[in-house]
Amino acid sequence: MIEKAAFTYHVEEFLKESSSYLVDVIIAAGNKVTVEIDNDNGVHIEECVELSRYLESQFNRDEEDFELIVTSFGLTSPFKSLRQYKKYEGKEVEVLTKDGRKLSGILSSSDSEGFTLTVKRRVKPEGAKRKIEIEEDLRFVYEEIKQTKYLIQFK
Repeated sequence: MIEKAAFTYHVEEFLKESSSYLVDVIIAAGNKVTVEIDNDNGVHIEECVELSRYLESQFNRDEEDFELIVTSFGLTSPFKSLRQYKKYEGKEVEVLTKDGRKLSGILSSSDSEGFTLTVKRRVKPEGAKRKIEIEEDLRFVYEEIKQTKYLIQFK
Protein backbone atom coordinates (compact mmCIF):
# COMPACT_ATOMS: atom_id res chain seq x y z
CA MET A 1 0.00 0.00 0.00
CA ILE A 2 1.26 3.44 -0.91
CA GLU A 3 2.09 5.56 2.15
CA LYS A 4 0.41 8.97 2.38
CA ALA A 5 3.16 10.19 4.72
CA ALA A 6 5.84 9.43 2.12
CA PHE A 7 4.04 11.43 -0.58
CA THR A 8 3.36 14.25 1.86
CA TYR A 9 7.04 14.41 2.82
CA HIS A 10 8.25 14.54 -0.78
CA VAL A 11 5.65 17.13 -1.84
CA GLU A 12 6.59 19.39 1.08
CA GLU A 13 10.30 18.95 0.25
CA PHE A 14 9.64 19.98 -3.36
CA LEU A 15 7.49 22.98 -2.37
CA LYS A 16 9.59 24.29 0.54
CA GLU A 17 11.32 26.94 -1.63
CA SER A 18 8.09 27.72 -3.50
CA SER A 19 5.18 30.04 -2.71
CA SER A 20 2.89 27.06 -3.37
CA TYR A 21 1.77 24.78 -0.57
CA LEU A 22 0.29 21.33 -0.11
CA VAL A 23 -3.47 21.19 0.40
CA ASP A 24 -3.96 17.43 0.51
CA VAL A 25 -2.69 14.02 -0.55
CA ILE A 26 -5.52 11.61 -1.28
CA ILE A 27 -4.86 7.90 -1.76
CA ALA A 28 -7.79 5.99 -3.23
CA ALA A 29 -8.37 2.36 -4.12
CA GLY A 30 -5.99 0.91 -6.66
CA ASN A 31 -3.15 3.19 -5.46
CA LYS A 32 -4.60 6.23 -7.17
CA VAL A 33 -2.72 9.17 -5.63
CA THR A 34 -4.05 12.70 -5.99
CA VAL A 35 -1.89 15.61 -4.83
CA GLU A 36 -3.61 18.99 -4.47
CA ILE A 37 -1.51 22.15 -4.22
CA ASP A 38 -2.42 25.82 -3.99
CA ASN A 39 -0.74 29.21 -4.18
CA ASP A 40 -1.91 32.64 -3.08
CA ASN A 41 -1.47 33.83 -6.67
CA GLY A 42 -2.70 30.73 -8.49
CA VAL A 43 -0.94 27.53 -9.51
CA HIS A 44 0.68 27.28 -12.95
CA ILE A 45 0.45 24.06 -14.92
CA GLU A 46 4.24 23.96 -15.20
CA GLU A 47 4.55 23.64 -11.44
CA CYS A 48 2.13 20.68 -11.43
CA VAL A 49 4.17 19.03 -14.21
CA GLU A 50 7.48 19.61 -12.36
CA LEU A 51 6.05 18.25 -9.11
CA SER A 52 4.64 15.21 -10.89
CA ARG A 53 8.02 14.44 -12.47
CA TYR A 54 9.77 14.92 -9.13
CA LEU A 55 7.38 12.54 -7.37
CA GLU A 56 7.74 9.96 -10.14
CA SER A 57 11.50 10.04 -9.56
CA GLN A 58 11.14 9.48 -5.81
CA PHE A 59 9.17 6.22 -5.94
CA ASN A 60 10.00 2.86 -7.51
CA ARG A 61 7.09 1.63 -9.62
CA ASP A 62 8.64 -1.83 -9.77
CA GLU A 63 8.08 -2.18 -6.01
CA GLU A 64 4.56 -0.77 -6.04
CA ASP A 65 2.72 0.70 -9.00
CA PHE A 66 0.49 3.75 -8.61
CA GLU A 67 -1.47 6.30 -10.63
CA LEU A 68 -0.47 9.91 -9.92
CA ILE A 69 -2.50 13.07 -10.43
CA VAL A 70 -1.04 16.43 -9.45
CA THR A 71 -3.60 19.21 -9.54
CA SER A 72 -4.30 22.68 -8.27
CA PHE A 73 -6.92 23.23 -5.60
CA GLY A 74 -10.30 23.84 -7.27
CA LEU A 75 -12.09 27.14 -6.74
CA THR A 76 -15.29 25.33 -5.87
CA SER A 77 -13.65 22.83 -3.50
CA PRO A 78 -14.02 23.11 0.29
CA PHE A 79 -11.10 24.63 2.19
CA LYS A 80 -8.76 22.11 3.79
CA SER A 81 -6.06 24.25 5.41
CA LEU A 82 -5.65 27.37 7.51
CA ARG A 83 -3.59 28.92 4.72
CA GLN A 84 -6.63 28.72 2.43
CA TYR A 85 -8.74 30.54 5.03
CA LYS A 86 -6.03 33.22 5.18
CA LYS A 87 -5.96 33.46 1.37
CA TYR A 88 -9.69 34.19 1.19
CA GLU A 89 -9.90 36.73 4.04
CA GLY A 90 -11.91 39.72 2.84
CA LYS A 91 -13.72 37.60 0.24
CA GLU A 92 -17.23 36.17 0.24
CA VAL A 93 -17.49 32.53 1.31
CA GLU A 94 -20.22 29.99 1.93
CA VAL A 95 -20.19 28.06 5.19
CA LEU A 96 -22.08 24.86 5.96
CA THR A 97 -22.14 24.09 9.67
CA LYS A 98 -22.39 20.60 11.13
CA ASP A 99 -25.82 21.50 12.54
CA GLY A 100 -27.10 22.15 9.00
CA ARG A 101 -26.99 25.95 8.75
CA LYS A 102 -25.85 27.41 5.42
CA LEU A 103 -24.47 30.93 5.66
CA SER A 104 -22.70 33.26 3.29
CA GLY A 105 -20.73 36.35 4.17
CA ILE A 106 -17.31 37.92 4.22
CA LEU A 107 -14.49 35.91 5.77
CA SER A 108 -13.24 38.62 8.12
CA SER A 109 -10.40 36.83 9.89
CA SER A 110 -9.02 33.40 10.64
CA ASP A 111 -6.55 31.85 13.04
CA SER A 112 -5.53 28.40 14.22
CA GLU A 113 -8.70 28.05 16.34
CA GLY A 114 -11.37 29.20 13.88
CA PHE A 115 -12.63 32.12 11.82
CA THR A 116 -15.00 35.09 11.84
CA LEU A 117 -17.72 35.46 9.22
CA THR A 118 -19.42 38.83 8.71
CA VAL A 119 -23.03 38.30 7.62
CA LYS A 120 -25.78 40.76 6.73
CA ARG A 121 -29.20 40.44 8.33
CA ARG A 122 -32.40 42.42 8.01
CA VAL A 123 -33.92 43.40 11.36
CA LYS A 124 -36.78 45.64 12.38
CA PRO A 125 -35.74 48.00 15.16
CA GLU A 126 -38.30 48.58 17.88
CA GLY A 127 -40.72 51.30 16.83
CA ALA A 128 -39.46 51.37 13.22
CA LYS A 129 -41.70 50.80 10.21
CA ARG A 130 -39.10 49.15 8.00
CA LYS A 131 -36.40 46.60 8.40
CA ILE A 132 -32.81 47.73 8.16
CA GLU A 133 -29.75 45.76 7.15
CA ILE A 134 -27.12 45.21 9.81
CA GLU A 135 -23.79 43.40 9.77
CA GLU A 136 -23.06 40.81 12.39
CA ASP A 137 -19.79 38.98 13.10
CA LEU A 138 -20.17 35.27 13.77
CA ARG A 139 -17.26 33.33 15.24
CA PHE A 140 -16.81 29.64 14.39
CA VAL A 141 -14.33 27.02 15.51
CA TYR A 142 -13.29 24.60 12.77
CA GLU A 143 -14.85 21.63 14.55
CA GLU A 144 -18.32 23.23 14.06
CA ILE A 145 -17.88 23.44 10.29
CA LYS A 146 -18.71 20.80 7.73
CA GLN A 147 -17.24 22.86 4.88
CA THR A 148 -16.27 26.37 3.78
CA LYS A 149 -16.00 27.32 0.11
CA TYR A 150 -15.18 30.44 -1.86
CA LEU A 151 -18.43 31.89 -3.19
CA ILE A 152 -18.16 32.68 -6.88
CA GLN A 153 -20.62 35.33 -8.00
CA PHE A 154 -21.19 36.73 -11.45
CA LYS A 155 -22.58 40.24 -11.09
